[in-house]
Amino acid sequence: MFEPASTFKDQCQSPRSGTDIEGNTFPDQAGSLIEEKLWLRSWTEETYLWNDEVVDQDPNGFATAQAYFDVLKTNAVEPSGEDRDDFHFSELTTDFLIRRNSFGNPGYGAEFAIIRGGPPRDIRVAYTEPNSPASTPISGVVPLPRGARILEINGQDIVNGFNTQAQLPALNELLFPSTSGENRTFLVQDVDGTQRSFTITTADITEKPVLTTQVISTGGGTVGYIAFNTFSPFASQEEIILAMRDMQIAGVDDLVLDLRYNGGGLLAVAAQTAYMIAGSSRTAGNDFERFIYNDDAGNLNPIDGTPNDPFPFFNTVLNFGVPLTTNQLSFGQFLPDLDLNRVYILSTGGTCSASEAVINGLRGIDVEVVLIGDTTCGKPYGFVPQDNCGRTYYTIQFQGANNKDFAAYADGFVPNNSSAVFGVKIPGCVVADDFTKALGDPTEALLAAALNYRLNGTCPANTVAPKTLVASKSGPDAAGPALETSAYYLRDVRDLRRPN
Repeated sequence: MFEPASTFKDQCQSPRSGTDIEGNTFPDQAGSLIEEKLWLRSWTEETYLWNDEVVDQDPNGFATAQAYFDVLKTNAVEPSGEDRDDFHFSELTTDFLIRRNSFGNPGYGAEFAIIRGGPPRDIRVAYTEPNSPASTPISGVVPLPRGARILEINGQDIVNGFNTQAQLPALNELLFPSTSGENRTFLVQDVDGTQRSFTITTADITEKPVLTTQVISTGGGTVGYIAFNTFSPFASQEEIILAMRDMQIAGVDDLVLDLRYNGGGLLAVAAQTAYMIAGSSRTAGNDFERFIYNDDAGNLNPIDGTPNDPFPFFNTVLNFGVPLTTNQLSFGQFLPDLDLNRVYILSTGGTCSASEAVINGLRGIDVEVVLIGDTTCGKPYGFVPQDNCGRTYYTIQFQGANNKDFAAYADGFVPNNSSAVFGVKIPGCVVADDFTKALGDPTEALLAAALNYRLNGTCPANTVAPKTLVASKSGPDAAGPALETSAYYLRDVRDLRRPN
């Protein structure tokens, strides 16, 4: 129906010249806006998972390639009423490369939990990055500790202000600054009710994938705890391997893997993580994830034309084409493993994509997953990011199934004491995120519930976990427009890039 996408690839209205930050020469050729749009149309037809559900619209009716891309998706909804494809987006390729290579992005170094996105907004600090403006003490006090509620920034009312859709970009800029070196004055309310005012300066922030680890002694043995916040960038591989190695050395009897704020990332790192939990005997000869492509793909991967091979439980240090940052590891080195037949995973609605692949992949080889927290986001889908003419596009290209061919969790995984109608119920407990305690504190509600469940198999009194969205977007709110930011859509990814 359409010409091959390769006909229009890299034919750009404004071609780039020189090299990118990775040293690669830009492939751009002089072209036109219509060629950029035609590439998007053909690429969607060839690789989009639901290509038969995309309404063909005249590309000339859209002012930009980005605007045209936004409509090249299905309009179907899941039984729960959620959009089937709520993960369709694009960004500047420069931003994509900066994050992939662990270069800094402007910010405070605080991750915000959006508990209520519309007025009166409730936006809390979920966690802070080490050595960032948010975590560096001012007169002995951490500026933005976990649980602090954001009341004002630069005198602007974050709770009740910004009452029109037109004002939301300004709100987004205050919460998610786009420039480093700017002073911002905050008014916050700490968990004890104290209000404080202070000024910090935005800086280039590099996310730390493994935020903290603990080895907890209990009456029933030792329990390892790892707060793992992202499967991207490439450095996430090194951090989770070293954390698992420490757990192996400590001889932990069980593991609590805190994925409550982990929206996903590299699927290969998710496969490594699952291997390190389950060990060699349980994973040998089994698939971590199998790939379901569109109906036109046959037995091939439509993205690159190669055979549709599943991902194994990777058991070595992988080469993604960039140097390792530590001399403690080397490419091809065998991974540590804990050889566990059970794992406790802490979750919220921000537990998404590659994080859910860990849950599904382990269940596919009969490793028990106990879910403590809230329903996961419900994204059994993924893609390979594709650059064209300076913009990187993300379109759903596959659905991931486990070793038992199970892939039907578009409404998320749900703790089995939940009253939720939709979603896949698995062992565990509904527990609300506890912003009053530090991550890794054994008395923090989610971790405490996991430790208790491990000892006696019971849940705390059922609490309704609020739908906490971490630097993502919240739905419409009757009181006014809800905060919506695209700045962190990339947290919710299942990136199929294969190692070299």
